[in-house]
Amino acid sequence: MAYAGKYSAPDYELILDQGCNLAIESTMIYHSPEVKEQLERFGIPVLVERSSYESHPLGRMEWIKLYGALLGKEQEAQDYFDGLLERLAPILEQENTGKTAAFFFITASGGVNVRRSGDYVAKAIGLAGGVYAFPDLTGESGVQSTVNIQMEEFYQKARDADILIYNSTIDGELETLDQLLEKSPVLGDFKAVQEGNVWCTGKNLFQESLGLGDFIVDLHRVMTEENPPLTYLHPLS
Repeated sequence: MAYAGKYSAPDYELILDQGCNLAIESTMIYHSPEVKEQLERFGIPVLVERSSYESHPLGRMEWIKLYGALLGKEQEAQDYFDGLLERLAPILEQENTGKTAAFFFITASGGVNVRRSGDYVAKAIGLAGGVYAFPDLTGESGVQSTVNIQMEEFYQKARDADILIYNSTIDGELETLDQLLEKSPVLGDFKAVQEGNVWCTGKNLFQESLGLGDFIVDLHRVMTEENPPLTYLHPLS
């Protein structure tokens, strides 16, 4: 693997010297359409990867089949995907636990950023056997994954949630409840904080789409087990 520059300013000379015959770009390339056009002028086809638009976690994981097709390994990709589903089957077949979970982070202005109800994280909570704390929260557009709300609204909807999950992607991982309460002392009133049922994501969660199966397993375990082994979550104590 070689570094060939940012998506908006690639090293065209290196790309051509290495004999690249396919460019796979994220949807960020739409912000620099001239790059896509230049690559195509060089005879390099550009595939824009849109897995981030999938609103269902299993849909995101299924993109492994596309890469299998590109590399001539369709059966290997299918077998891998089937293995992920097989591991999840016991969880997906269980009845809902009825436990409510909120997934959030505190913004720099003191508000709260939460996933909209149609987002894949909210759906992952449901697949894991939980109930998302904001079932009717929609964004301004169908592709918007998060919504900023005031702390008052978050307090009203999530104070009695059984589980709180802090999203560490923006401002780094937390290790203790004290660190969380420094961001917003009012969280001390929350049921999950008082019962010690607060978790934080690892920084690599959103970089590993195929890890969503493990994330669903993690969610199910924090709802049903004490001190469970986890991959993408860790407790705040």
